[in-house]
Amino acid sequence: MRAISLWQPWATAIAVGTKRVETRHWSTNYTGPLAIHAAKRWGPDERNFASMEQMMGRLPKEIPLGAIVATCTLMGCRRTEDVEHQITAIERIYGNYTPGRFAWFLTDIVALPEPIPFKGAQGFFNVPDELLK
Repeated sequence: MRAISLWQPWATAIAVGTKRVETRHWSTNYTGPLAIHAAKRWGPDERNFASMEQMMGRLPKEIPLGAIVATCTLMGCRRTEDVEHQITAIERIYGNYTPGRFAWFLTDIVALPEPIPFKGAQGFFNVPDELLK
């Protein structure tokens, strides 16, 4: 299965269903199954954001790093300026919708019962299907 790494807490936000649109500086024509990988990056800005979102009840206490946390379906990709009017306020704080970026629409999100340790990469990378069964 194809996979993509996200910094935390955004990977967990997808896993728990708080975030359903991933914003990127690059477009993709790919649609289909996608694994969500939580990168190892965990800086002070990300920790502060996670802490505030945990207090609001939108994120769980545990934030795994360096692991696959969910699977989903990438349904499509559109320019952020074409979709910003249909993005919810919560979705807006979880993404960067400045002009020139791209919104990736995710559906069928399934959080894994336990994070699966795995080394991520930039761009798309492959995860063995048997690892996700």
